[in-house]
Amino acid sequence: MASEVKLPRLGQGMESGTIVKWLKSEGERVEKGDPLYELDTDKVTQEVEAEASGVLLRIAVNEGEVPVGRTVGVIGEEGEQVPDDNGGGDEEPPPGAAESGVSTVEAPSQAPAREPEREQGREAASESSGIRGPGAEQRGAGNGRVKASPLARRIARERGIELSALSGTGPEGRIVAEDVERAEAGAAPAAAPTAAPAPAGEVERREVTSIRRTIARRLTEAWQIPVFQLQASVDMTRANSLVARLREDQDDLRATLTDVLTKVCAAALMRHRDVNVQWAEDTIVLFPTANVGIAVATSQGLVVPVIRSAERLRLAEIAAARAELVARAREGKLQRADLEDGTFTISNLGMFRVEQFTAVLNPPQAAIVAVGATEDRAVALDGEVVVRPMLTLTATFDHRAVDGAPAAGFLQTVNELLEEPGLML
Repeated sequence: MASEVKLPRLGQGMESGTIVKWLKSEGERVEKGDPLYELDTDKVTQEVEAEASGVLLRIAVNEGEVPVGRTVGVIGEEGEQVPDDNGGGDEEPPPGAAESGVSTVEAPSQAPAREPEREQGREAASESSGIRGPGAEQRGAGNGRVKASPLARRIARERGIELSALSGTGPEGRIVAEDVERAEAGAAPAAAPTAAPAPAGEVERREVTSIRRTIARRLTEAWQIPVFQLQASVDMTRANSLVARLREDQDDLRATLTDVLTKVCAAALMRHRDVNVQWAEDTIVLFPTANVGIAVATSQGLVVPVIRSAERLRLAEIAAARAELVARAREGKLQRADLEDGTFTISNLGMFRVEQFTAVLNPPQAAIVAVGATEDRAVALDGEVVVRPMLTLTATFDHRAVDGAPAAGFLQTVNELLEEPGLML
């Protein structure tokens, strides 16, 4: 008996996802656990695995945004008949679909995402993969509906452009987003889509990804929070020596200052629990452990994977966890669980020789520390002017949940532990 492939709920609060492309074609054999399609959520792009073995009998939704629980495909035995519409297209499933002989499979599990072709994303998923389900053919022929990608329809609707007046450059004349953009600019459609880079001087338009949209939403939310900043300069002489020693002891693992900062901030959060909190309108939530997020720049945008219970880990363990998370972040292989439950964030731009900066809060967390570059500076020490490797830390706090005194105490502890790492023992 055939099994419906439904869009899974991959995290709390997830209501929909965007199918980027299918990794299997209709009629292709699928084994349980095989990557089936790429799904773009508000946090990551990842592969979704098949929950049943058989033949992919039908792809109900080639691409575009789909609500959680909607049928997007059907897996069954070769030659098995399935209804033309399984509730995964534009219309709701017809009455009696539950009696059609297709059983429901629980939401598929998730798997790491793949990087190739991801930049083409939702705009040309079906075009790039060449996969077109029967529903797409029916929508484009015989019923008077213009063949167009979901992204093209949305752009045309937002900008008041009539799709029926456009000529498509996609497969079989399908209208894609580029055709709508070209029509708005008043240019004639090209004979075929091109992947050539835009000539110098032309305006380039880039589709806003789900991750970028989430970043914008969260930063707008953070900007509305009443915050304050505290700043401290730290002598990094001993901390730098500790990093060098770690690199000597761990030949196969390159320890970094971020690893020491993660351990130090976790220890300080345990001594100042009033900073390891979240504002929840009618309550302030205090956390018993320090789940430290590390801001990582990727081609898709900024992500913050989390090292859980960092205060319990040795520096070598933190370095290994950080290296693994950063590698997966840059390969686009993070899963939602890697980004959840953070209680504090470190944003380090020191490698770019940024002297100091102010980081925006990562809601709903109540604190974040911005780390600048370590520089040799002249400082007064015991009545003499000496040169020391100095680092500027700028911490931002949610003033609704954290007052100035506990925030200052936290930053002072971070300063002390960096200048004398042995105090962490």
